[in-house]
Amino acid sequence: MTDTRESRTLYLASGNAGKLKEFRVLAEALGRNWQLELLPDFAKFPEFEESAPTFAENAAGKAFYYSRESDGIVFADDSGLVVPALGGAPGVLSARYAGPGASNEQKIAKLLFEMKGLEDANRGAYFVCVIAAVRAGRAVAVVSEKVDGVILDAPRGSDGFGYDPVFYFPPLGKTFAELRAEEKSQHSHRGKAFRRLLEVLE
Repeated sequence: MTDTRESRTLYLASGNAGKLKEFRVLAEALGRNWQLELLPDFAKFPEFEESAPTFAENAAGKAFYYSRESDGIVFADDSGLVVPALGGAPGVLSARYAGPGASNEQKIAKLLFEMKGLEDANRGAYFVCVIAAVRAGRAVAVVSEKVDGVILDAPRGSDGFGYDPVFYFPPLGKTFAELRAEEKSQHSHRGKAFRRLLEVLE
C-alpha cells in the first residue's frame, strides 16, 4: 500500500530554509495538502554546478541531479534578478554576483554600485523563477513565472532575502522585503511559479 503522506510530499533540492518557508506559506495559503521538506541530507551531496546559461536548464539539471537520491518528487528552482539596463545582469549569476560566499548585503551593494547614476526609466527589473519537478528520473513539470519591479537606490525592509530589499513592487508600493509573507507568496515570481507547479501536479 502506498503511503499517502509520502505520495503528497515534495522535496526541495536546496539547503535554503528561506525558500522552503516561502513555499510552505504558499501551499498553506492555497489550501493544498502537500507536505514540503528539504531534501534529506542535502548538504552531504556534492554540490550541483549551476553553469547553464538559462534558468530553465539550471532548474531542470538540479532537479534531475538530486532526484537520484530520493524516491519521491524532487523539485528545484533557479531564480534571479534581471536588469535590462545592465544587459540582463545579474541574471543566472544572481546568487554569485558579488563572488562565491558573498552576503546578501554585498550582492545588493554591488548591484547598486553598477546602477549608480541610472535614471528612473532605466531602473526597471524583473525577478524570474523556473521550477522543475522530477520523479524517478523523469521530468514531471517545468514551469516559469516572472514579476516586474524597480530597483531602488537604497534598501528598504527587513524581511525576505537576496535582492528583496531593493526590489520595489509598484502595485503594492513596497519592496519585497516590506511585504508580509502572505503578500509575497501571492505576488512573487517564486509564489506564482509554485502555484503553477501545484496545478500541474494535481
